[in-house]
Amino acid sequence: MIMITAVGSLAVMGATLGTLLGVASRYLHVEDDPLEQELLALLPGANCAQCGFVGCGQAAAALAKGEAGVTLCPPGGKAVAEKLAKKLGVSADLSEHEDKGPEYAVIEEDLCIGCTRCIRECTADAIFGAPKQMHSILRDNCHGCAKCFKVCPTEAIKMCKVPVTLGEWHWAKPEDASSLHAH
Repeated sequence: MIMITAVGSLAVMGATLGTLLGVASRYLHVEDDPLEQELLALLPGANCAQCGFVGCGQAAAALAKGEAGVTLCPPGGKAVAEKLAKKLGVSADLSEHEDKGPEYAVIEEDLCIGCTRCIRECTADAIFGAPKQMHSILRDNCHGCAKCFKVCPTEAIKMCKVPVTLGEWHWAKPEDASSLHAH
């Protein structure tokens, strides 16, 4: 009998708290800025913090509020900057914007001293190794932010272009449908 009472009271408490949470979520719901969501969809989603924000969500919020320029995303390059400028209806000076293309980091084993500075900087958990041991990089996890490259004291890390292979190659996105029919 005590067991049934305990289970019953827990079930009543769970149902009551669940109902309260459901009501609270309905009345305390904060609407997302639709522009912010659209800008977030245009960003690469690497959350590498190269733009100065913690992640792409904060960068999109700053763009929507006008607190950041459209050229803030180094991994996105010119293509993302142009899309952001078009979406926001602003002009962007991309003449000095360098578009390096996708890169990944590689550690030269002979030069690595195992200082772990690169591991602490990697936001993608692409680097593994132990203190005072040689480190390695998981190429598939590396999003090419070059933070590890900048902090390496022995210059053991180099940035390499992602080779154009069958697995890495993508079709270029088509132009606007209106511009295709203008011929």
